[in-house]
Amino acid sequence: MSPALIVILLVVSVVLLAYSLMPRQDTDHDAVRRRMSGKRSTDEVADLRKQARDSVAKKMVQKVAPIAIRPIMPKNADDMSRLNVKLANAGFRRENAATLFLASKSILAVLLGLAAALYTWGKGDDLMHIFGWTVFLAAAGLMSPNIWLSMAVSRRSDQVRRGLPDSLDLMVITVESGLALDGAIQRVGDEMKNVHPILSEEFQIATLESQMGIPRAEALSNMAIRTGVPEVKSMVSIVNQAERFGTSIAQALRNQADALRTKRRQQAEERAQKTTVKLMAPLILFIFPAIFVVLAGPAALKLMDTMGSAGVL
Repeated sequence: MSPALIVILLVVSVVLLAYSLMPRQDTDHDAVRRRMSGKRSTDEVADLRKQARDSVAKKMVQKVAPIAIRPIMPKNADDMSRLNVKLANAGFRRENAATLFLASKSILAVLLGLAAALYTWGKGDDLMHIFGWTVFLAAAGLMSPNIWLSMAVSRRSDQVRRGLPDSLDLMVITVESGLALDGAIQRVGDEMKNVHPILSEEFQIATLESQMGIPRAEALSNMAIRTGVPEVKSMVSIVNQAERFGTSIAQALRNQADALRTKRRQQAEERAQKTTVKLMAPLILFIFPAIFVVLAGPAALKLMDTMGSAGVL
């Protein structure tokens, strides 16, 4: 059996295994229809199948993940804490998020390295090429989850940053209407669910923490840590200082919302100014050559015909 066929079969088997462990949406829809029609027997069978599938997936993750994370386990608790904070910034707050992330790095590195080794060996390359491609793709598999995590953090931070001025405006309205700050935070979390769901979820978590007995300042500080957005940290600091010194929270929030809108407008203007500079490369590489061919092409052909008839060419 050729190495290329082995690689293809390996990839297909991994995809089929992952697909078999994924929950199926049609099963959920069928379960809803059966509940609405009053049928219970088939629904119970579907629930048992779903529970069995989830149980198998959970057991496999529990067995494979600890083995896979051993080579790349963080050296101390500080590194692990920073990884958990970064995963929280990307929206992954489960207890096993760090374990799954580290396990994905190891598994992806092994799979890509093995695929590169089998493919280059099947082509008949020498040992140096096999070793080089294997190390390169293994390193790419090891680093690609970090790149994906950074992109997820950046995308989520942008969504939080875009929704913060509107949330602050609603908080100002609710505070000025006589609602307490805890109630204003809860109202913002409920009202912004359809417009800015990520920021709404963070406000709801802060409300739940306050209801569980955690001080409001600590709950808001935890929200700032989970988001990782400097504007949220600034908003939390302003709210805490206004509450500590007895100043108007509504006025502080209004000023913060105005400052955020001004900053967002300045960033948009900055990106607009950078557009002219970024357009220089495509203009020089693609637009100018085409214009040069259109303008100078007929003259060049005419000059070649004239010189050809004169015997110069």
